[in-house]
Amino acid sequence: MAKLHHFHGGLQLEGHKAESVSQPLRQASLPERLILPLRQHIGDYNKPLVEIGNRVLKGEVIAATSSLICAAVHAPTSGIVSAIGNYPVPHPSGQADRCIVIDVDGEDEATRADVIDPRQLSAEEMIQRICRAGIVGLGGAAFPTSPKISRGKAQGVDTLIINGVECEPYITCDDMLMRSDAAEVIRGCGYLQQILSPQTTLIAIEDNKPEAIAAITRALGENPLANTEIITIPTIYPSGGEKQLIQILTGKEIPHGQLAFDIGLLCHNVGTCAAITRALEQDQALISRIVTCTGNNLVQPSNWEVRLGTPISHLIELAGGYQDKDDAYLVMGGPMMGFALSSDTLPIVKASNCIMVMREETIPHSPGYHDECIRCGKCTEVCPAQLLPQQLYWHARAKAYERTQEFNLFDCIECGCCSAVCPSQIPLVQYYRAAKSEIRAAHKALFKSDRARARFEFREKRLLLKKQQDEERRRLKREALKLKQVKSADAEAAPDPVQAALERVKERKAVQEENR
Repeated sequence: MAKLHHFHGGLQLEGHKAESVSQPLRQASLPERLILPLRQHIGDYNKPLVEIGNRVLKGEVIAATSSLICAAVHAPTSGIVSAIGNYPVPHPSGQADRCIVIDVDGEDEATRADVIDPRQLSAEEMIQRICRAGIVGLGGAAFPTSPKISRGKAQGVDTLIINGVECEPYITCDDMLMRSDAAEVIRGCGYLQQILSPQTTLIAIEDNKPEAIAAITRALGENPLANTEIITIPTIYPSGGEKQLIQILTGKEIPHGQLAFDIGLLCHNVGTCAAITRALEQDQALISRIVTCTGNNLVQPSNWEVRLGTPISHLIELAGGYQDKDDAYLVMGGPMMGFALSSDTLPIVKASNCIMVMREETIPHSPGYHDECIRCGKCTEVCPAQLLPQQLYWHARAKAYERTQEFNLFDCIECGCCSAVCPSQIPLVQYYRAAKSEIRAAHKALFKSDRARARFEFREKRLLLKKQQDEERRRLKREALKLKQVKSADAEAAPDPVQAALERVKERKAVQEENR
């Protein structure tokens, strides 16, 4: 068994997981309408490939782009496209985004699948199928899977890590997936091995998931994979973070400014592995995911396989509804890294691993409504990224964003450990998120400004060159005209050669007559 290591900080948290795993995994029914944001991933926006009034089939691509960092959106079921426009989406900003709305026809008619034995496919063909399926990381980050695999293959992977840790309280979707579909997870792991050829594969699961560990162990025994080991790790938050999990399993730390690929490692979530299996074996796009619906204001906490675009209200209704709707607070994600939702009409998206329905507000207060920092240093003690949260807070609060970057703001994984232990109840992560958003917005504006300036300068150069070329053509034309006029004048001034020849003939005749 591999030697386990430790990362700095972290917290022991109450799990609250038993509530939602007491029920079996169930399939959610189809709602009357699906709302599908065009961008459900980290990366560039998709463009609609359908128009209002079109009938679409389950699995049909309805939005895509040619960008490398992107994941296509597929119709989760058959129906009619009734609208394309801005609708509220689940996002920390609370803003609306461009969406495609499908009125469900209830037939669930699917496109024809192109089923091929994955063992007959080359690595490039497998990556293409994964790309075509619109798969993203299902651990919460929602980074497109195909470019991640492609880069890992290009740079070389020594160790493949399959993340089944799921360390945040309340969330149990990965636990239920491993219990119910362990064979799919293992086969997906095998396909990743086929593409990447790693020397070692480690499947990491926290020790508070004995049923999942038993199921994965059983599935691996039935379908053995070379150099693959199941590692049980201690339950501590945030051990499921990529950098923290890598440090626990390998003892390696990812250097500042680098990624796991750069040191020969690649991490994938167990849900992503199952999605890869379905894409390669059944030609099935990512049109659904397992969502934990839980909380102390929900009648029956449970896990559901839900079609993307399903309104959260439909899922809550399937889970028995609210205990007290007037006192309900909704959060997407867990209590540590999740964010508040403005309404239960928002849709389930690819990054929706958990919907929490709480009686009392569990998200931090808005920045500004808290006690002052007492400089106790507890935030520094628990920070798994070994940052200085207090310094980041002061600079973020003062909007000294250049200083926040000097203290490696973007190394913050927003785990919430600092906020959880702060005796002043300062929502530190809120400040960090706001600072990151401002910096990204400034960089984006600068990028656009630089591009606009480059386009303007190029246009000015092009117009100046055209002006110079036009002036040169006019100059040459003037010179040609002047030369023509000179030649014409010279031609007029010169004697007529015919007349001159006649005169010479006359002169000779005159000389001859005189000589007679």
